[in-house]
Amino acid sequence: MPDAQPPPVVDIQGLSTVFGKGRSAFAVHQHLDLQVRRGEIVSLVGGSGTGKTVLLRHILGLTRPSAGSVRVLGQPAAQLGGDGASSRVGMLFQHGALFSAFNVLDNVAFALRELGTLAPDVVRDAAMVKLRLVGLAPEHAARMPADLSGGMIKRVALARALIMDPPLLLLDEPTAGLDPNSSDDFCALLHELHAALGLTVVMVTHDLDTLYDLSTSVAVLADKHVIVKDAPRAVARFDHPFIEHFFRGARGRRALAPPPTSAAHTEDA
Repeated sequence: MPDAQPPPVVDIQGLSTVFGKGRSAFAVHQHLDLQVRRGEIVSLVGGSGTGKTVLLRHILGLTRPSAGSVRVLGQPAAQLGGDGASSRVGMLFQHGALFSAFNVLDNVAFALRELGTLAPDVVRDAAMVKLRLVGLAPEHAARMPADLSGGMIKRVALARALIMDPPLLLLDEPTAGLDPNSSDDFCALLHELHAALGLTVVMVTHDLDTLYDLSTSVAVLADKHVIVKDAPRAVARFDHPFIEHFFRGARGRRALAPPPTSAAHTEDA
């Protein structure tokens, strides 16, 4: 008899999210189900107003559902709203959300320092380890956020998200605002960390190159629930107007096109 499959890292059942009351009430999610298995990199995609970021907030335990359940790492997500959130779930915000008054080291060390259980030199050493993990040199530790490039801000924010060694990492538009080369470098870094740390990742992205590069599966939010969750190329074949536009439009065809081959051309002498 085969071993039972381990429980999902994220288990959302029958989720409904309603904002407002009375006649002004509107539903963002209705009867939404989503499971994320250990080791997956799941991309959440959907049109504007489909509640992708709201879903991340549910997973973090910052927003409570109107109905249904959200369990993360085997416990109700609402219980992560205290100090558990920082140790079990890491969050990378879209624009980094670094504290402008703190230098790089203090930004990375913030959550660990706030615990108040470790000596200052231990906290500093842990933050330096995470900076090296994301490809930043020790001399970057004293820099202020205003002195960083967009790619470096993302790396510092990623180091901060990983400071408590969380098994689950949430990413909100991880490559937004980056040029193509910086975006490729950041995706390569995420690939390395996913493999090295055994992370489970849930990310919101509109960037098809990032989606195809990183995702093991894609969950599409439409009609107030997840209409399909599957491998990226399988999702692209699913019959739905949003998928037709998003995956099979001009941008989607470019993202799926094979990279151009560099052929050597010789000229007649």
